[in-house]
Amino acid sequence: MNAISRFLLLAAAATLLVPGRPAAAQDASDAPHRVQIDFNRWHDVDELDADLARLQKAYPGFLSLQSIGKSEAGRDIMLMTINNPETGDEMDKAAMYIEANTHGNEIQGGEVALYTIWYLMENYGKVDKVTRLVDERVFYVVPTINPDGRQFFMEGTGGGARTGHVPVDEDNDGLYDEDGPDDLNGNGVYDQIRKYVPGEGDYRISHDNPRIMEPVPAGEKGDWVMLGSEGLDNDGDGRVNEDGPGGYDPNRNWAADWQPNYIQGGAMDYPFQLPEARAVNDFWMAHPNIAGLQTYHNSGGMILRGPGAEWQGTYPREDIAFYDVLGQTGERMLPYYNYIVIWSGLYTVHGGSIDWTNDGLGIVSFSNELWAGGQYYNSPKLQEQEEDPESPISGQKGRYFFDEYLEFGDEFVEWKAFDHPDYGPVEMGGWKKTYGRVPPRFMNEELAHRNMAFTLYQADEMPLIQVDKPSVERVGGDLFRVRVDVTNTKLVPTITARAAANNVVDPDLLTVSGRNVDVVSAGWVRDRYRTTATELIDQHDLSRIMIRNGHAGHTTRTVEYLLRGSGDVTIRYASLKGGKDEVTVQLR
Repeated sequence: MNAISRFLLLAAAATLLVPGRPAAAQDASDAPHRVQIDFNRWHDVDELDADLARLQKAYPGFLSLQSIGKSEAGRDIMLMTINNPETGDEMDKAAMYIEANTHGNEIQGGEVALYTIWYLMENYGKVDKVTRLVDERVFYVVPTINPDGRQFFMEGTGGGARTGHVPVDEDNDGLYDEDGPDDLNGNGVYDQIRKYVPGEGDYRISHDNPRIMEPVPAGEKGDWVMLGSEGLDNDGDGRVNEDGPGGYDPNRNWAADWQPNYIQGGAMDYPFQLPEARAVNDFWMAHPNIAGLQTYHNSGGMILRGPGAEWQGTYPREDIAFYDVLGQTGERMLPYYNYIVIWSGLYTVHGGSIDWTNDGLGIVSFSNELWAGGQYYNSPKLQEQEEDPESPISGQKGRYFFDEYLEFGDEFVEWKAFDHPDYGPVEMGGWKKTYGRVPPRFMNEELAHRNMAFTLYQADEMPLIQVDKPSVERVGGDLFRVRVDVTNTKLVPTITARAAANNVVDPDLLTVSGRNVDVVSAGWVRDRYRTTATELIDQHDLSRIMIRNGHAGHTTRTVEYLLRGSGDVTIRYASLKGGKDEVTVQLR
């Protein structure tokens, strides 16, 4: 048999076994993904929406896709719900809400959100912990709550837009959004502009690298001035790019500690003025089962919690305890990230979303600032070199070294001469919009996985109520003593101390029901191993006990009833944010 005949015979056999794939390779390789999505590239809004639709079509038993509202420009704000209906209705389970892209230029959060949906579905039934999470919890995922801003950034001339597209008169000339950046040289990038002014400037070209512009020391003069981003004086007021699209801050328009614009820039005129904020808040209000929240921003490598402003005071001691466990565990999962309180570790924020969700809705809330610059050089040896002034990766030199050798110069536009209509002869170039705030594409999947893993850890530690089988003892006649243990098996309480103090979450309910049963008395057992010593509950209707402070994390409480009657009795614990559980016993 010649070589060609052998090849044809083997190819035919492979085709019979698995079309296009030999059996041995099938056994040796990972199974193919049901839905193939690339996480080493950036998706615009249409692509995100299309990927969400593909996922929903592939997993219709678990996923439901809906629009929760419209952006200013009429784009849908798409939300994916992940729930296993065979393990219960979504409103009977604690929910984890995940959102991203509040700011238009913070695009990698949308990829993390999409990755989370994809990973949970691709690994359901394969990875035990993932399967349990999907069965026990509900996930609400919004990859971009600012689709207008994302699309503007993603388009070739999208620049670094942070806002959405509600028009704002930033320069107080009675016109709106009339003087934004312009791509004058047509290269699809908003370049930086530098102008040569010998002996009159405040910048000079670095001796280490001709691409680096460095400020001159105090008392000296340089040969260059930096004139900002590429653009024109479109409205003839003597300024360039001072009134671009939008101009507000989507993360300053929430109801907790909202302050007017002269105190908090970008706040707009009143809370929830923005259509995106209204749509999201309406969803939150309609889903009080949301117990945990993650909103992905960038950058700096931070795991942020509130409060946003010092004058809001500190969180209650009980809340700080579980926030610290979550945040410090996150630091171990996310190299180069620091767990930080917003106002003391970053800057003051009034009207921020996670203050509203924590204080106003009783949701345990984090904001991860995705991507830390230290990850460019992520080994102790390289970090030592960064501190050595003689090293080619010290200081600003490291950014250019990384771009040249690992991204092959793709992130930097070389300086080139240009005759500017307003500034005359200049040079334009500099870093592209994707450099610095977002990771290199080849590092994005690790970023997505690690941040998803932290958020899934938070979801796993949301409250989970378990009602154990009661003990039943006949006291005499048709009078029975019934004791039942109620356990919150997770770290986070069913109602946070701040939520209880603000009275923003409905009380937990402990109910007893039975056709021929009356509750004579009820009380909390101080010592589960003694037959007496109960703390009687003083409520009018003991068949429906309200627990206003909720159930603390990792604790078991024992309730003792004196019940009169016979037949089946159902004892049920219901918590908005901790789910529901019940047990039925017979009195006989």
